[in-house]
Amino acid sequence: MNRLLISAGLAIGLSAPLFAAESVNYKDETLIKQGEYLARAGDCVACHTASGGKPFAGGLPMESPVGTIFSTNITPDKQTGIGEYSFEDFDNAVRHGIGKDHTLYPAMPFPSYARVSDSDMHALYAYFMNGVEPVSQANKPTDIAWPMSMRWPLTVWRWMFAPEVKAFVPETGQDPVVARGAYLVEGLGHCGACHSPRGIGMQEKALTSADGELYLSGGDAMEGWVAKNLRGDVRDGLGGWTEEQLVQFLSTGRTEHTAVFGSMSDVVTQSMQYMTQEDLTAIARYLKSLPPASAEQTPFKYDDTAFKALFNGDDSAIGASVYVDSCAACHRTDGKGYAEVFPALAGNSALATKDATSLIHIVLKGGTLPSTFKAPTSYTMPGFDTRLTDKQVADVVNFIRNSWGNQAAPVTESDVASVRKDVKAAAYGSAPAPEAVGSSEVAK
Repeated sequence: MNRLLISAGLAIGLSAPLFAAESVNYKDETLIKQGEYLARAGDCVACHTASGGKPFAGGLPMESPVGTIFSTNITPDKQTGIGEYSFEDFDNAVRHGIGKDHTLYPAMPFPSYARVSDSDMHALYAYFMNGVEPVSQANKPTDIAWPMSMRWPLTVWRWMFAPEVKAFVPETGQDPVVARGAYLVEGLGHCGACHSPRGIGMQEKALTSADGELYLSGGDAMEGWVAKNLRGDVRDGLGGWTEEQLVQFLSTGRTEHTAVFGSMSDVVTQSMQYMTQEDLTAIARYLKSLPPASAEQTPFKYDDTAFKALFNGDDSAIGASVYVDSCAACHRTDGKGYAEVFPALAGNSALATKDATSLIHIVLKGGTLPSTFKAPTSYTMPGFDTRLTDKQVADVVNFIRNSWGNQAAPVTESDVASVRKDVKAAAYGSAPAPEAVGSSEVAK
């Protein structure tokens, strides 16, 4: 993809003039390219593409508290996709959550997209109508039992929790780079959809930084992952990250100290690695401008007690022997890992979350550090679901979360058993699945 910044400076989306749909040439190549870039920024392909399916043809299952929702076909196919959508139809779906026939489930992040500018909406429409290959693939019905399958309550939900569509306006005196970052994070990036806590109605408790310290303060467990705190907290947030480290992480999925995992892997490979350096810097600078959600956290300070014990052959601490046998070869007895290969566990902010679901998930099922343009080599951690009991997993997770200066709440056997069930990990002692191998093929 042509990775140019499609705007005059950083002003795109911030002060774009309004214009009518009938005055727009949706076949203009520049507008289509702009829309392609914006679709990448919004990571549309990740949700609207099933595993092994064609781009944007839908069919991806998404678990929700009420059942499974399948993403829809948003290719310009006239029978099964959005080929018959006018710009108004497209805008109603994306920014208002109103489909042609019914209200959309808020799995579609229209509360965030409400901040997308008119001009960017026109560019997105141009891309989806004229830059995406039509695919004939019927949409799958939701797997939600009645009465929760009824759509009319969603109208009430939208009235209660979805904001009015209006142009993004920078704060008075706000640095234009920070403002650009706010526009991308709060709008197309819809980062709060995962990284902000949700209320009893499954609504995001905060949609923008103006809504207070809950915004981007860390999400709830979804599909076996917990999205981390993106605010300035020094233990579980980004307080210990530099702007440069954050830009590197967004573009490559790895830094000297940490590595991407879970759902965020798709965000990096499908979206962030395609974005310009200017936009990644804007995102990082905006996130670094957010104050901490809690003033009580103290900065991480390395403690070599666990390292000295392991170095001297003392693995008597609970979970230490499991760590030595299963983890130390890659993450080392000092917990510092190997830069940009095997992430450090000491001081890793993703391990300091109150909810240890993500770490338990990784221990059970493993994970793959994805290949990106700037970091093409992929590394895979095997899963230990068949090799470790629930107690052993709980012990090693507690050891990791409370060694080398880490401090986090303990987990129990029942916590592990619950995650094992939720993520469909294999039972201890069963036949292991074939392990994935590393790859140097760049994720496209």
